[in-house]
Amino acid sequence: MWQEVLPNAWESILARIRSFEYSQKNAVLVPAAALGLGGMLVCWLMSRRKIKILEVGDGWWGSGEKPLKEKEDERIRPFQIETSDEEIQDLHHRIDRARYTPPLEGAAFHYGFNSNYLQKVVAYWRNQFDWRKQVEILNKYPHFQTTIEGINIHFIHVKPSYIPHGQTVYPLLMVHGWPGSFYEFYKIIPLLTEPAKHSLSEGDVVFEVICPSIPGYGFSEAPHQKGFDTIAAARIFHKLMNRLGFKEYYVQGGDWGSQITTNMAQMLPQHVKGLHLNLVFINTRSLGRMISVMLGAYVPWLIGLTKEDVRRMYPYLQKSVYDLLRESGYLHIQATKPDTAGCGLNDSPVGLAAYILEKFSTWTDKSFLHKDDGGLESKYSLDELLTNVMIYWVTSSIVSSMRFYKENFSKDPALAATWRVGVNVPTGIAAFPQELAHTPRAWAKKNFKNIVTYSYMPRGGHFAAFEEPRLLAQDIRHFVRKVEQL
Repeated sequence: MWQEVLPNAWESILARIRSFEYSQKNAVLVPAAALGLGGMLVCWLMSRRKIKILEVGDGWWGSGEKPLKEKEDERIRPFQIETSDEEIQDLHHRIDRARYTPPLEGAAFHYGFNSNYLQKVVAYWRNQFDWRKQVEILNKYPHFQTTIEGINIHFIHVKPSYIPHGQTVYPLLMVHGWPGSFYEFYKIIPLLTEPAKHSLSEGDVVFEVICPSIPGYGFSEAPHQKGFDTIAAARIFHKLMNRLGFKEYYVQGGDWGSQITTNMAQMLPQHVKGLHLNLVFINTRSLGRMISVMLGAYVPWLIGLTKEDVRRMYPYLQKSVYDLLRESGYLHIQATKPDTAGCGLNDSPVGLAAYILEKFSTWTDKSFLHKDDGGLESKYSLDELLTNVMIYWVTSSIVSSMRFYKENFSKDPALAATWRVGVNVPTGIAAFPQELAHTPRAWAKKNFKNIVTYSYMPRGGHFAAFEEPRLLAQDIRHFVRKVEQL
Protein backbone atom coordinates (compact mmCIF):
# COMPACT_ATOMS: atom_id res chain seq x y z
CA MET A 1 0.00 0.00 0.00
CA TRP A 2 2.82 2.43 0.81
CA GLN A 3 4.30 1.76 -2.58
CA GLU A 4 0.92 2.57 -4.21
CA VAL A 5 0.12 5.73 -2.22
CA LEU A 6 3.56 7.36 -2.48
CA PRO A 7 3.67 7.64 -6.29
CA ASN A 8 0.11 9.00 -6.36
CA ALA A 9 0.90 11.51 -3.63
CA TRP A 10 4.11 12.52 -5.38
CA GLU A 11 2.28 13.05 -8.68
CA SER A 12 -0.30 15.17 -6.85
CA ILE A 13 2.44 17.30 -5.27
CA LEU A 14 4.19 17.75 -8.63
CA ALA A 15 0.90 18.72 -10.26
CA ARG A 16 0.30 21.36 -7.61
CA ILE A 17 3.85 22.68 -8.02
CA ARG A 18 3.42 22.89 -11.80
CA SER A 19 0.07 24.60 -11.32
CA PHE A 20 1.66 27.09 -8.91
CA GLU A 21 4.58 27.75 -11.26
CA TYR A 22 2.21 28.32 -14.15
CA SER A 23 0.12 30.76 -12.14
CA GLN A 24 3.27 32.55 -11.02
CA LYS A 25 4.53 32.79 -14.59
CA ASN A 26 1.19 34.20 -15.62
CA ALA A 27 1.37 36.62 -12.74
CA VAL A 28 4.66 37.88 -14.22
CA LEU A 29 4.07 37.41 -17.94
CA VAL A 30 0.63 38.97 -18.18
CA PRO A 31 1.62 42.27 -16.52
CA ALA A 32 4.93 42.22 -18.45
CA ALA A 33 3.09 41.76 -21.73
CA ALA A 34 0.66 44.51 -20.78
CA LEU A 35 3.53 46.80 -19.89
CA GLY A 36 5.28 45.95 -23.15
CA LEU A 37 2.19 46.66 -25.21
CA GLY A 38 1.52 49.76 -23.18
CA GLY A 39 5.08 50.94 -23.76
CA MET A 40 4.72 50.38 -27.49
CA LEU A 41 1.46 52.33 -27.46
CA VAL A 42 3.08 55.21 -25.56
CA CYS A 43 6.01 55.25 -28.00
CA TRP A 44 3.62 55.27 -30.94
CA LEU A 45 1.52 58.06 -29.43
CA MET A 46 4.68 60.05 -28.65
CA SER A 47 5.88 59.64 -32.21
CA ARG A 48 2.48 60.87 -33.47
CA ARG A 49 2.30 63.90 -31.21
CA LYS A 50 3.07 66.92 -33.35
CA ILE A 51 5.19 69.89 -32.29
CA LYS A 52 4.96 73.21 -34.12
CA ILE A 53 8.66 74.13 -34.04
CA LEU A 54 11.90 72.82 -32.59
CA GLU A 55 13.00 74.62 -29.46
CA VAL A 56 16.01 76.84 -30.08
CA GLY A 57 17.56 76.34 -26.64
CA ASP A 58 21.24 77.02 -26.00
CA GLY A 59 24.42 75.06 -25.59
CA TRP A 60 28.03 75.02 -24.43
CA TRP A 61 30.57 72.85 -26.24
CA GLY A 62 33.79 74.35 -24.97
CA SER A 63 36.17 72.72 -22.53
CA GLY A 64 35.10 72.69 -18.86
CA GLU A 65 32.22 74.63 -17.37
CA LYS A 66 30.61 77.52 -19.21
CA PRO A 67 31.89 80.85 -17.86
CA LEU A 68 29.09 82.54 -15.94
CA LYS A 69 29.94 86.19 -16.61
CA GLU A 70 32.38 86.21 -19.51
CA LYS A 71 30.75 87.39 -22.76
CA GLU A 72 31.50 85.31 -25.84
CA ASP A 73 33.87 86.82 -28.39
CA GLU A 74 31.59 87.45 -31.37
CA ARG A 75 34.25 88.80 -33.71
CA ILE A 76 34.54 87.38 -37.22
CA ARG A 77 38.24 86.57 -37.61
CA PRO A 78 40.00 86.06 -40.96
CA PHE A 79 41.51 82.60 -41.25
CA GLN A 80 43.98 80.95 -43.60
CA ILE A 81 44.88 77.32 -44.10
CA GLU A 82 48.61 76.77 -43.63
CA THR A 83 51.05 73.91 -43.95
CA SER A 84 54.70 73.24 -43.17
CA ASP A 85 57.64 71.08 -44.20
CA GLU A 86 57.23 69.10 -40.97
CA GLU A 87 53.58 68.32 -41.74
CA ILE A 88 54.37 67.06 -45.24
CA GLN A 89 57.43 65.09 -44.10
CA ASP A 90 55.40 63.35 -41.39
CA LEU A 91 52.77 62.42 -43.97
CA HIS A 92 55.40 60.97 -46.32
CA HIS A 93 57.08 59.07 -43.50
CA ARG A 94 53.78 57.41 -42.53
CA ILE A 95 52.89 56.64 -46.16
CA ASP A 96 56.27 54.97 -46.68
CA ARG A 97 55.62 52.58 -43.79
CA ALA A 98 52.22 51.39 -45.06
CA ARG A 99 51.51 47.65 -45.36
CA TYR A 100 49.07 46.20 -47.88
CA THR A 101 47.09 42.98 -48.07
CA PRO A 102 46.67 41.64 -51.63
CA PRO A 103 43.04 41.65 -52.78
CA LEU A 104 41.17 38.49 -53.70
CA GLU A 105 41.14 37.71 -57.40
CA GLY A 106 38.23 39.42 -59.13
CA ALA A 107 37.14 41.17 -55.92
CA ALA A 108 37.01 44.69 -57.46
CA PHE A 109 35.43 46.88 -54.72
CA HIS A 110 33.12 44.17 -53.33
CA TYR A 111 35.31 43.71 -50.24
CA GLY A 112 36.02 47.41 -49.83
CA PHE A 113 38.80 49.49 -51.33
CA ASN A 114 40.86 47.34 -53.71
CA SER A 115 44.43 47.41 -52.34
CA ASN A 116 46.05 47.13 -55.77
CA TYR A 117 44.39 50.37 -56.82
CA LEU A 118 45.02 51.84 -53.37
CA GLN A 119 48.77 51.46 -53.94
CA LYS A 120 48.43 53.46 -57.16
CA VAL A 121 46.53 56.20 -55.35
CA VAL A 122 49.08 56.28 -52.54
CA ALA A 123 51.99 56.39 -55.01
CA TYR A 124 50.39 59.46 -56.61
CA TRP A 125 49.81 60.96 -53.17
CA ARG A 126 53.43 60.40 -52.16
CA ASN A 127 55.17 61.46 -55.37
CA GLN A 128 52.92 63.79 -57.36
CA PHE A 129 50.24 65.32 -55.14
CA ASP A 130 51.24 68.87 -54.20
CA TRP A 131 49.63 69.79 -50.89
CA ARG A 132 51.10 73.31 -50.94
CA LYS A 133 49.43 73.96 -54.28
CA GLN A 134 46.13 72.60 -52.96
CA VAL A 135 46.40 74.86 -49.90
CA GLU A 136 46.64 77.81 -52.29
CA ILE A 137 43.51 76.58 -54.07
CA LEU A 138 41.70 76.18 -50.75
CA ASN A 139 42.68 79.73 -49.78
CA LYS A 140 41.35 81.26 -53.00
CA TYR A 141 38.05 81.86 -51.19
CA PRO A 142 37.90 83.99 -48.01
CA HIS A 143 38.04 81.87 -44.84
CA PHE A 144 36.90 82.96 -41.39
CA GLN A 145 36.45 81.70 -37.85
CA THR A 146 34.17 82.85 -35.07
CA THR A 147 33.44 81.50 -31.60
CA ILE A 148 29.92 80.19 -30.99
CA GLU A 149 28.81 78.28 -27.87
CA GLY A 150 32.42 77.89 -26.73
CA ILE A 151 34.02 76.47 -29.91
CA ASN A 152 35.61 78.00 -33.02
CA ILE A 153 33.46 77.70 -36.13
CA HIS A 154 35.18 77.76 -39.53
CA PHE A 155 33.44 78.92 -42.70
CA ILE A 156 34.07 80.38 -46.13
CA HIS A 157 32.05 83.37 -47.30
CA VAL A 158 32.07 84.12 -51.02
CA LYS A 159 30.40 87.22 -52.48
CA PRO A 160 29.88 88.08 -56.16
CA SER A 161 32.73 90.16 -57.58
CA TYR A 162 30.26 92.25 -59.60
CA ILE A 163 26.61 93.02 -58.89
CA PRO A 164 24.59 94.58 -61.73
CA HIS A 165 22.40 97.53 -60.81
CA GLY A 166 19.12 96.35 -59.36
CA GLN A 167 20.34 92.76 -58.96
CA THR A 168 19.25 91.08 -55.73
CA VAL A 169 21.87 88.90 -54.07
CA TYR A 170 20.48 86.07 -51.94
CA PRO A 171 22.45 84.67 -48.99
CA LEU A 172 22.78 80.89 -49.25
CA LEU A 173 24.14 78.63 -46.50
CA MET A 174 25.42 75.29 -47.85
CA VAL A 175 26.21 72.49 -45.40
CA HIS A 176 28.29 69.39 -46.19
CA GLY A 177 28.12 65.89 -44.68
CA TRP A 178 30.38 62.91 -43.95
CA PRO A 179 32.95 62.06 -45.30
CA GLY A 180 32.91 65.36 -47.14
CA SER A 181 33.91 68.89 -46.22
CA PHE A 182 33.41 72.53 -47.20
CA TYR A 183 35.67 71.72 -50.18
CA GLU A 184 32.78 69.82 -51.81
CA PHE A 185 31.31 73.20 -52.80
CA TYR A 186 34.36 74.69 -54.54
CA LYS A 187 33.11 73.82 -58.03
CA ILE A 188 29.53 75.00 -57.46
CA ILE A 189 30.36 78.31 -55.75
CA PRO A 190 31.33 80.22 -58.94
CA LEU A 191 28.19 78.92 -60.68
CA LEU A 192 26.09 80.48 -57.91
CA THR A 193 28.02 83.70 -57.31
CA GLU A 194 29.05 84.53 -60.90
CA PRO A 195 26.39 83.00 -63.21
CA ALA A 196 27.10 85.36 -66.12
CA LYS A 197 30.74 84.20 -66.27
CA HIS A 198 29.66 80.60 -66.72
CA SER A 199 27.28 80.88 -69.68
CA LEU A 200 24.28 81.18 -67.43
CA SER A 201 21.47 83.70 -67.74
CA GLU A 202 22.67 87.29 -67.25
CA GLY A 203 19.63 88.19 -65.18
CA ASP A 204 19.58 84.95 -63.23
CA VAL A 205 19.49 84.79 -59.45
CA VAL A 206 22.82 85.49 -57.78
CA PHE A 207 23.98 84.29 -54.37
CA GLU A 208 26.58 85.04 -51.78
CA VAL A 209 27.54 81.63 -50.41
CA ILE A 210 28.45 80.68 -46.86
CA CYS A 211 29.91 77.19 -46.36
CA PRO A 212 30.68 76.29 -42.73
CA SER A 213 32.52 73.24 -41.47
CA ILE A 214 30.33 71.20 -39.12
CA PRO A 215 31.90 71.32 -35.62
CA GLY A 216 34.31 68.40 -35.36
CA TYR A 217 34.95 68.44 -39.12
CA GLY A 218 37.96 70.05 -40.77
CA PHE A 219 38.84 73.46 -39.38
CA SER A 220 35.83 73.82 -37.05
CA GLU A 221 36.74 72.95 -33.47
CA ALA A 222 35.39 69.66 -32.16
CA PRO A 223 32.83 69.79 -29.31
CA HIS A 224 34.38 68.99 -25.92
CA GLN A 225 31.08 67.88 -24.39
CA LYS A 226 28.79 64.95 -25.17
CA GLY A 227 25.49 65.40 -27.00
CA PHE A 228 26.38 67.55 -30.02
CA ASP A 229 23.78 66.59 -32.63
CA THR A 230 22.20 68.06 -35.76
CA ILE A 231 19.89 70.28 -33.68
CA ALA A 232 22.90 71.79 -31.90
CA ALA A 233 24.62 72.31 -35.27
CA ALA A 234 21.45 73.94 -36.66
CA ARG A 235 21.33 76.38 -33.74
CA ILE A 236 25.02 77.27 -34.18
CA PHE A 237 24.58 77.92 -37.91
CA HIS A 238 21.55 80.13 -37.22
CA LYS A 239 23.73 82.11 -34.82
CA LEU A 240 26.45 82.28 -37.47
CA MET A 241 24.07 83.72 -40.08
CA ASN A 242 22.69 86.19 -37.55
CA ARG A 243 26.24 87.24 -36.67
CA LEU A 244 26.93 87.84 -40.35
CA GLY A 245 23.94 90.19 -40.43
CA PHE A 246 21.42 88.02 -42.30
CA LYS A 247 17.83 88.00 -41.07
CA GLU A 248 16.52 85.87 -43.94
CA TYR A 249 18.44 83.33 -46.01
CA TYR A 250 18.26 80.17 -48.05
CA VAL A 251 19.78 76.91 -46.83
CA GLN A 252 20.95 73.85 -48.78
CA GLY A 253 22.32 70.48 -47.81
CA GLY A 254 22.87 66.80 -48.49
CA ASP A 255 23.88 63.97 -46.14
CA TRP A 256 24.21 65.44 -42.59
CA GLY A 257 23.82 68.87 -44.17
CA SER A 258 20.30 67.85 -45.17
CA GLN A 259 19.31 67.06 -41.60
CA ILE A 260 21.02 70.15 -40.19
CA THR A 261 19.36 72.53 -42.65
CA THR A 262 16.01 70.79 -42.15
CA ASN A 263 16.39 71.35 -38.41
CA MET A 264 17.17 75.02 -39.13
CA ALA A 265 13.87 75.30 -41.02
CA GLN A 266 12.04 73.59 -38.14
CA MET A 267 13.72 75.73 -35.51
CA LEU A 268 13.45 79.30 -36.83
CA PRO A 269 11.24 79.15 -39.94
CA GLN A 270 10.85 82.92 -40.00
CA HIS A 271 14.52 83.24 -40.94
CA VAL A 272 14.67 80.48 -43.58
CA LYS A 273 13.29 81.75 -46.90
CA GLY A 274 13.71 78.37 -48.50
CA LEU A 275 15.18 74.92 -47.93
CA HIS A 276 16.84 72.99 -50.78
CA LEU A 277 17.88 69.36 -50.29
CA ASN A 278 19.61 66.73 -52.41
CA LEU A 279 18.89 64.02 -49.83
CA VAL A 280 15.66 63.70 -47.85
CA PHE A 281 15.46 62.05 -44.45
CA ILE A 282 12.05 60.60 -43.58
CA ASN A 283 10.74 58.31 -40.86
CA THR A 284 10.75 54.89 -42.55
CA ARG A 285 9.42 53.01 -39.52
CA SER A 286 5.78 54.07 -39.79
CA LEU A 287 3.10 51.50 -40.58
CA GLY A 288 1.79 53.70 -43.36
CA ARG A 289 5.21 53.76 -45.03
CA MET A 290 5.47 49.95 -44.97
CA ILE A 291 2.00 49.60 -46.48
CA SER A 292 2.92 52.19 -49.09
CA VAL A 293 6.01 50.19 -50.08
CA MET A 294 3.96 47.02 -50.53
CA LEU A 295 1.15 48.68 -52.48
CA GLY A 296 3.60 50.60 -54.64
CA ALA A 297 4.68 47.45 -56.48
CA TYR A 298 1.11 46.78 -57.67
CA VAL A 299 -0.97 49.98 -57.60
CA PRO A 300 1.57 52.83 -57.44
CA TRP A 301 -1.00 55.40 -58.61
CA LEU A 302 -3.09 54.64 -55.53
CA ILE A 303 -0.37 55.93 -53.18
CA GLY A 304 0.85 58.78 -55.36
CA LEU A 305 3.97 57.24 -56.88
CA THR A 306 4.95 58.43 -60.35
CA LYS A 307 6.31 56.26 -63.17
CA GLU A 308 9.80 57.56 -62.40
CA ASP A 309 9.40 56.65 -58.71
CA VAL A 310 8.42 53.13 -59.74
CA ARG A 311 11.35 52.90 -62.16
CA ARG A 312 13.80 53.89 -59.41
CA MET A 313 12.27 51.70 -56.70
CA TYR A 314 10.88 48.58 -58.40
CA PRO A 315 11.34 45.75 -59.21
CA TYR A 316 14.70 46.09 -57.47
CA LEU A 317 13.42 47.19 -54.08
CA GLN A 318 14.68 44.02 -52.38
CA LYS A 319 18.08 44.55 -53.98
CA SER A 320 18.00 48.21 -52.90
CA VAL A 321 17.43 47.16 -49.29
CA TYR A 322 20.42 44.81 -49.57
CA ASP A 323 22.51 47.59 -51.15
CA LEU A 324 21.60 49.92 -48.30
CA LEU A 325 22.56 47.31 -45.70
CA ARG A 326 25.84 46.62 -47.46
CA GLU A 327 26.71 50.32 -47.59
CA SER A 328 25.70 51.15 -44.01
CA GLY A 329 28.18 49.04 -42.02
CA TYR A 330 30.26 52.15 -41.31
CA LEU A 331 27.18 53.77 -39.76
CA HIS A 332 26.74 51.02 -37.15
CA ILE A 333 30.40 51.33 -36.13
CA GLN A 334 30.38 55.11 -35.96
CA ALA A 335 27.06 55.22 -34.14
CA THR A 336 28.37 52.95 -31.38
CA LYS A 337 32.18 52.99 -30.93
CA PRO A 338 33.60 55.82 -33.05
CA ASP A 339 36.68 56.38 -30.88
CA THR A 340 37.79 52.76 -31.19
CA ALA A 341 37.34 52.62 -34.96
CA GLY A 342 38.90 56.03 -35.41
CA CYS A 343 42.20 55.28 -33.67
CA GLY A 344 43.79 53.55 -36.65
CA LEU A 345 42.35 56.01 -39.17
CA ASN A 346 43.77 58.98 -37.28
CA ASP A 347 47.19 57.30 -37.16
CA SER A 348 47.45 55.96 -40.72
CA PRO A 349 46.96 58.25 -43.73
CA VAL A 350 46.68 55.22 -46.02
CA GLY A 351 43.94 53.70 -43.86
CA LEU A 352 42.15 57.06 -43.73
CA ALA A 353 42.28 57.42 -47.52
CA ALA A 354 40.90 53.91 -48.08
CA TYR A 355 38.09 54.46 -45.57
CA ILE A 356 37.01 57.81 -47.01
CA LEU A 357 37.58 57.25 -50.72
CA GLU A 358 35.63 53.99 -50.77
CA LYS A 359 32.51 56.10 -50.10
CA PHE A 360 33.28 58.34 -53.08
CA SER A 361 33.19 55.20 -55.22
CA THR A 362 30.02 53.30 -54.31
CA TRP A 363 28.04 56.36 -53.18
CA THR A 364 28.67 58.08 -56.50
CA ASP A 365 27.51 55.14 -58.62
CA LYS A 366 26.44 51.73 -57.36
CA SER A 367 27.90 50.03 -60.44
CA PHE A 368 31.41 51.23 -59.50
CA LEU A 369 31.44 48.34 -57.04
CA HIS A 370 32.36 46.08 -59.97
CA LYS A 371 35.37 48.13 -61.11
CA ASP A 372 38.92 47.42 -59.97
CA ASP A 373 39.54 51.16 -59.53
CA GLY A 374 36.11 51.83 -58.02
CA GLY A 375 35.36 54.23 -60.90
CA LEU A 376 36.84 57.02 -58.80
CA GLU A 377 38.68 58.85 -61.57
CA SER A 378 35.70 58.77 -63.92
CA LYS A 379 34.01 61.46 -61.84
CA TYR A 380 36.77 63.10 -59.80
CA SER A 381 40.47 63.84 -60.08
CA LEU A 382 42.91 62.35 -57.59
CA ASP A 383 43.87 65.89 -56.56
CA GLU A 384 40.24 66.62 -55.63
CA LEU A 385 39.80 63.37 -53.74
CA LEU A 386 43.08 63.62 -51.85
CA THR A 387 42.49 67.27 -50.95
CA ASN A 388 39.32 66.23 -49.13
CA VAL A 389 41.25 63.43 -47.37
CA MET A 390 43.98 65.91 -46.40
CA ILE A 391 41.44 68.19 -44.72
CA TYR A 392 40.63 65.31 -42.37
CA TRP A 393 44.29 64.34 -41.98
CA VAL A 394 45.89 67.70 -41.14
CA THR A 395 43.11 68.57 -38.68
CA SER A 396 43.00 65.11 -37.02
CA SER A 397 39.22 65.35 -37.32
CA ILE A 398 38.23 61.86 -38.43
CA VAL A 399 37.33 60.69 -34.89
CA SER A 400 35.34 63.80 -33.99
CA SER A 401 33.52 63.63 -37.34
CA MET A 402 32.59 59.99 -36.66
CA ARG A 403 31.30 60.91 -33.18
CA PHE A 404 28.54 62.92 -34.88
CA TYR A 405 26.87 59.58 -35.67
CA LYS A 406 27.05 58.49 -32.04
CA GLU A 407 25.45 61.72 -30.85
CA ASN A 408 22.64 61.56 -33.40
CA PHE A 409 21.83 57.88 -32.84
CA SER A 410 22.13 57.84 -29.05
CA LYS A 411 18.32 57.98 -28.80
CA ASP A 412 15.61 56.23 -30.79
CA PRO A 413 15.40 58.37 -33.94
CA ALA A 414 11.68 57.57 -34.33
CA LEU A 415 10.97 59.37 -31.03
CA ALA A 416 13.17 62.38 -31.80
CA ALA A 417 11.44 65.75 -31.85
CA THR A 418 12.62 66.38 -35.40
CA TRP A 419 10.18 63.74 -36.75
CA ARG A 420 7.26 65.41 -35.00
CA VAL A 421 7.83 68.86 -36.47
CA GLY A 422 6.56 69.55 -39.95
CA VAL A 423 8.66 71.64 -42.33
CA ASN A 424 6.50 74.52 -43.54
CA VAL A 425 9.06 76.70 -45.30
CA PRO A 426 9.24 76.48 -49.12
CA THR A 427 11.22 73.35 -49.99
CA GLY A 428 13.04 72.19 -53.09
CA ILE A 429 14.17 68.59 -53.56
CA ALA A 430 16.70 67.36 -56.13
CA ALA A 431 16.42 63.56 -56.39
CA PHE A 432 19.63 62.17 -57.89
CA PRO A 433 19.27 58.66 -59.38
CA GLN A 434 22.37 57.17 -57.76
CA GLU A 435 21.54 58.41 -54.25
CA LEU A 436 21.65 55.70 -51.57
CA ALA A 437 17.85 55.71 -51.27
CA HIS A 438 15.08 57.30 -53.33
CA THR A 439 12.40 59.34 -51.57
CA PRO A 440 9.27 59.93 -53.70
CA ARG A 441 7.54 63.28 -53.44
CA ALA A 442 4.45 61.46 -52.10
CA TRP A 443 6.50 60.35 -49.09
CA ALA A 444 8.43 63.58 -48.63
CA LYS A 445 5.30 65.72 -48.44
CA LYS A 446 4.28 64.00 -45.19
CA ASN A 447 7.06 65.97 -43.48
CA PHE A 448 7.70 68.78 -45.96
CA LYS A 449 4.38 70.59 -46.25
CA ASN A 450 5.36 73.17 -48.86
CA ILE A 451 7.31 71.44 -51.64
CA VAL A 452 7.77 74.08 -54.35
CA THR A 453 10.03 72.06 -56.67
CA TYR A 454 10.79 68.36 -56.92
CA SER A 455 13.29 67.42 -59.63
CA TYR A 456 14.24 63.99 -60.94
CA MET A 457 17.87 64.67 -61.73
CA PRO A 458 19.16 62.94 -64.89
CA ARG A 459 22.42 61.67 -63.37
CA GLY A 460 24.53 61.87 -60.24
CA GLY A 461 24.77 60.38 -56.79
CA HIS A 462 25.36 61.23 -53.15
CA PHE A 463 28.02 63.96 -53.51
CA ALA A 464 25.91 66.17 -55.76
CA ALA A 465 27.80 69.48 -55.47
CA PHE A 466 31.15 67.73 -55.90
CA GLU A 467 30.09 65.46 -58.75
CA GLU A 468 27.43 67.40 -60.68
CA PRO A 469 27.86 71.05 -59.66
CA ARG A 470 26.20 72.47 -62.76
CA LEU A 471 23.07 70.33 -62.41
CA LEU A 472 22.72 71.17 -58.73
CA ALA A 473 23.32 74.89 -59.30
CA GLN A 474 20.62 74.97 -61.97
CA ASP A 475 18.14 73.28 -59.65
CA ILE A 476 18.93 75.64 -56.75
CA ARG A 477 18.41 78.68 -58.99
CA HIS A 478 15.18 77.20 -60.39
CA PHE A 479 13.92 76.66 -56.84
CA VAL A 480 14.77 80.17 -55.65
CA ARG A 481 13.12 81.76 -58.70
CA LYS A 482 9.93 79.87 -57.84
CA VAL A 483 10.07 80.92 -54.19
CA GLU A 484 10.64 84.57 -55.07
CA GLN A 485 7.60 84.48 -57.34
CA LEU A 486 5.30 83.24 -54.58
